[in-house]
Amino acid sequence: MLKSHYYDNLTEAGCDEAGRGCLAGPVVAAAVILPRNFRHPVLNDSKQLSPKTRDILREEIIKSAIAWKVAFVDNNEIDEMNILRASIKAMHIALDGLGKIPQFILVDGNSFYPYKNIGHKTVIKGDSLYFSIAAASVLAKTFRDEYMERIHEEFPGYGWNRNKGYATLFHRSAILKYGITPYHRRSFALLDSQLNFDFF
Repeated sequence: MLKSHYYDNLTEAGCDEAGRGCLAGPVVAAAVILPRNFRHPVLNDSKQLSPKTRDILREEIIKSAIAWKVAFVDNNEIDEMNILRASIKAMHIALDGLGKIPQFILVDGNSFYPYKNIGHKTVIKGDSLYFSIAAASVLAKTFRDEYMERIHEEFPGYGWNRNKGYATLFHRSAILKYGITPYHRRSFALLDSQLNFDFF
């Protein structure tokens, strides 16, 4: 069972992102404030859950949360500012959108820029330790997956409905075959040396 809070007496928001390592599409972050007595036997790091379970949990999180928000930073901004800054920007935008101001922020990972004058703690593997971060991971992942499935309809050759923009062999091979789209991150290594050797 995950932990419900870090401090006993503060309103905490959990933050996490999805899509940081992808070759295409946005990075998406979520911020979630859960009730102090929130518990769930299944909620965990979104990567440990099936797509069907994530979709069910998404609805439960939205219904149960005191406040939640999801924010997107697109591939063009990622190229302009780098993926770390873009990920943290998305978290800040999500925090801006909360209907309640948190008193403390729990962030998955080891990097964050201070948000206003609110204290924060970065937690490695925090999405498997705290309910609020796990909830943010589920929202970020499901909203991003949904978006990638939509833009797959525009460019069906890259398999984004399955790989969600990650660097699978199919995706990299499609880049070699079709070139890049307006959704690809030009600042990323879109092809690896092995593929270049194999195809040329």
